This record gives sequence, structure tokens and C-alpha cells, in this order.
Amino acid sequence: MATDRTLKARLPRGFVDRGPADVRATEAMLAKIRAVYELYGFEAVETPLVEYTDALGKFLPDQDRPNEGVFSLQDDDEQWLSLRYDLTAPLARYAAENWTQIAKPYRSYRCGWVFRNEKPGPGRFRQFMQFDADTVGTGSVAADAEICMMMADAMEAVGLKRGQYVVKVNNRKVLDGVMEAIGLSGDEHAGKRLTVLRAIDKLDKIGVDGVRDLLGEGRWENPKDKSGDFTKGAGLDPAAIEKLLRFVDTVSYLDLMGAGEEPATHLTVDDSFNNVETGRRTLLEALDFYFGDTELASIGIQELREIETLARAAGYGPDRIRIDPSVVRGLEYYTGPVYEAELTFEVPNDRGEIVRFGSVGGGGRYDGLVSRFLSEPAPATGFSIGVSRLMSALKAVKSPILEGTEALGPVVVLVMDKDRMGDYLALTKTLRDAGVRAECYLGSSGMKAQMKYADRRRAPCVIIQGSNERENGVVQIKDLIEGAKAAEAIKSNAEWKAARPAQVEAKVEDLVATVRDILARHA
Repeated sequence: MATDRTLKARLPRGFVDRGPADVRATEAMLAKIRAVYELYGFEAVETPLVEYTDALGKFLPDQDRPNEGVFSLQDDDEQWLSLRYDLTAPLARYAAENWTQIAKPYRSYRCGWVFRNEKPGPGRFRQFMQFDADTVGTGSVAADAEICMMMADAMEAVGLKRGQYVVKVNNRKVLDGVMEAIGLSGDEHAGKRLTVLRAIDKLDKIGVDGVRDLLGEGRWENPKDKSGDFTKGAGLDPAAIEKLLRFVDTVSYLDLMGAGEEPATHLTVDDSFNNVETGRRTLLEALDFYFGDTELASIGIQELREIETLARAAGYGPDRIRIDPSVVRGLEYYTGPVYEAELTFEVPNDRGEIVRFGSVGGGGRYDGLVSRFLSEPAPATGFSIGVSRLMSALKAVKSPILEGTEALGPVVVLVMDKDRMGDYLALTKTLRDAGVRAECYLGSSGMKAQMKYADRRRAPCVIIQGSNERENGVVQIKDLIEGAKAAEAIKSNAEWKAARPAQVEAKVEDLVATVRDILARHA
């Protein structure tokens, strides 16, 4: 009995293919972002997809998965290598390795694929593209403020309008101070702190009740009927949980959009705060009142105050850059200010529910990441844009930068006589020499199939030259776009043949000019 040995074509789970339209649209978006980065004085650098695993360090995205969240392999010298899971850890290695040569502060940007060995799901992939910008070699809060400004400018450069996005800023020192107050400081609690961070980082996805479950015993994938996967929680006591939730949810008690003024609040969760003087306080005053009793948190609040002051001085109001305690970022290497670019418009989610689009990028200060390789401090700050997620957002709002990315295909030169292939290639070269995208049909099919091929290639027109046309030094040029429109209005085949819609004859020397007229018509 014969056995079918045909290999099955299948895409690995968690990975996606991209067609030409997606590639063109992505390139158009990246060009806009790149222009903003370079306007700020940042320069490009590339690092390889593979790093030594120890260079990635303990700061891995998902400790519960095989290979600790990354794809790893062992080299022939028994060194462990891993595909990069972000662009920040490789930059830290690069900056440290070139520390004596680079000008500091070192300002660079990178774009590339990253890989995570995580469980794939809707909108969650194992390979995705990031576009980062970082400043290495300065501990100034002004560097953090500038990164936030650049994030805001990048959002507008890709076509988002004021009110469709906001850059939210928090400080991990404040949260670390809160965790210190509930007894989670010290290396012995590092794992539990990371669990807390990842729980809080899911606030926008699972809400306050979901975060409360993850800070406690744990959470079911389907909480209502307690089914699906169960995620073990941090195991905190109720008092600690409520203190953390008060911190991350402080913003929900504030009126941040009051007539475009600096955010002010009527905090209703604690009468002792309301009764202080007039009872009207800014968000930073609220944070200071509730959480500024530890030295670390107090320093973080002051840094937030400086960022807000610098942003306002540069003309970035609370509609563009805003303090928000709910931003924590899930990776442990952040040491100070953290920020996210959140899109505020609503879209349907995978279940058809209308939700805010959410974060398309973020980052923060990571003062310990570069210095692991050095014998001196190497403070750094930066942010990363999720390219695919931002592209989805731009499609949702029909950003003008995507116009024209559904580009027409090349002009197709049909082959009527295979023995004269050289003539057809010469016609194709004439078009290419004039800067017109063109291809010669290289298949083995006849006229009808070649026309279908040109349609599938979205060709604006085809070039036809049979023996009669060759003898007369002319070509037939068929405008496929106008032809399709005209054909809709022609009922009979005989009528179509008589009309020969959108087909013109041109001398060979007029080929380029005639094709350009057709392309201009459909530009």
C-alpha cells in the first residue's frame, strides 16, 4: 500500500506570516517613528537575535515556562545561547562592551524581532517586533521626561490625535516603598515581588478584582465557574493586598481631566485626607499623603514631580503626559520611573466587548542592567513600541500614514510568443529603466491565465505585443482598473469585444509615457 509522504505545510503556534500590504504599512509607520527618534538626536544600532543566556540575566519575562520564557540552545562549546526576548538586555550588553568608545550619554534606537517562549493566545505571539529608543549613561530625571515627550511625539507622528493617546508615568520606587512597608523588601522576597508586579501589570486586562485574586491565593482563567488554567497568586494577606490596590487604583478616585487643568481630586477613600485644609489635592499630593512615609517612596514621588514639572515646562499637558500609579511594568529590571503609551479609544475585543485599546508600548529606568557588566554605575532609561499592536491601532483609526500602502502591483508584460522572450524582457527593462515597477511573465500559461495572473498581482495594466504589433513597432496597453469598471457596464461578450474597454495602442517609443499616464490616473 502506497504511503503519502507529502509534508504538511503548517505555521508554528504563536507565529504569524505577513503579506506585502502589512509589510508596506509597517515600513511606512516605522519611517515616521524613526524620523522622530532621529529628530531627538538618537542614532541607529543593531544587535544580533542571539545572546549568551547569562547576558539576559535573571530578568526574564516568564519564569514559569520551559527555558525560563526564552528559546535557548547549547553551542558546541557548551555555552548556552538564547533568542533575545526584548531589545533592552542586548543593548545593555552592547553599551557595556563598547563603554569606552561610545559618547555618553549614549542615545540609540533599534528595531527588530524578539522571541518569547510563552503560551500563545489571542493577540499574544511568540515572535513580534519592537522599536526601542534608550539613553544610557545619565541618571538625570530629565532623560526620563524626554523619553516621555518623545513617546508622545511618536504617537502623533504616526497619525494619532490628541485625546486618542496618553503617556502614563509612574515610579517603581514608590511601589517598592509600598512593598517595603508590607514586608516584601530584601532578596528573599524577590520572587514574590515579581509575582506582585506581574499581577498589578494585568490591571487593565482583568480589573481590580482579578488583580486582588492574583495578589492573594490565585486566579482561575474563567473565574465565574472556576475553570481553565489556574495561576498561583502571591499569597499576600488581605491588609497588604488592600494597601497595594489603593496605590495602583489611586487614579480612579481622581478627576484628571478637569477642564484641561492640572489634575485635582476629591479623594473619598479616607476622611483624614479629605479634611486636610480644603480637601482638594493633586494626585502627587495624594500619593505623598498615603505612601510617602518610606524614604524610597518619597524619592520616587519627588522624581514624578520633577517629570511632571519638566513636561509641563516643555508644553506637554496632562492630555499627553500624565502621572498614573497603575503603571508598573512586569519586568523586574526597572528601578525608577516607568511609563506606558496608552491608546484611549474603544475597540471590540476578541469576545466582541467594547474596551479601550490599551497600551502600545512602554519602558522605564533600568539603572542596574548595564552596570552588571561594568565596575562603575551605568544608569539608563528607554522605551519600546510594540510594532504589531500599534499597527493594529492605526488600522482601527484609519491613520493617514497608511494611505497608499495597499499599493498597486507591477506592470506585467505578457508573453505571446515564448520564442521571443528576449523582446519581452527588453520591453520590461525599458519600463524599469524609467523607474516603473514592471515584470515579465515567466510562467508557462496562455493568454487567459496570464491575464488572471496580472489581476492577482494587482497590476494596473498589462503590455501585449504579438507578431503583428512587433512588425508595426507598437504595443497594446490594457488598463486593468478602467477595464474592470467598463466591463461592469457591458452586458454581452460581443459588446465587450467590440468596445475593447480601456485598451490603447502605442508606439514602442511611447511605451513609457503611455504607462505613466495610466499610473498617474490611478495614483
